[in-house]
Amino acid sequence: MSDGRIAVEEVTGVEAPPKARVEAEPRQRDYLTGFLDQPAADQPAGEPGGALYDGVIEALKEIYDPEIPVNIYDLGLIYGVEINDAHAIVTMTLTTPHCPVAESMPGEVELRVGAVPGVGSAEVNLIWDPPWDPQKMSDEAKLELGML
Repeated sequence: MSDGRIAVEEVTGVEAPPKARVEAEPRQRDYLTGFLDQPAADQPAGEPGGALYDGVIEALKEIYDPEIPVNIYDLGLIYGVEINDAHAIVTMTLTTPHCPVAESMPGEVELRVGAVPGVGSAEVNLIWDPPWDPQKMSDEAKLELGML
């Protein structure tokens, strides 16, 4: 039995813990074997990731809002791009219905998209619902405008 006193034991050395097992060869990540070796699936030209679709997106990124130094794609004004048999349909909005370029911007978008190699015709649908708000901007646009 203990009489309530604290016993002190002097230690002169501690045995080292066992070392972790280290294999001579690096471990293979077998769950990725074969997956990374596969060729990328061909994307149809008019689908996201396809050459024609990417060309239309690049053309949209060259159009800038005259009041805000950010392209209309990163600004979040483009709601959708569809390409069917070389016919491009762009659904977009403007920052406000009273935007000073409300009459000219859709025409410029139609001209630029129609000039992309492989696009036979372009159509722009200007919509107001849902309305544009700053949350639709890409992080790059927010950073450019000092909002991040």
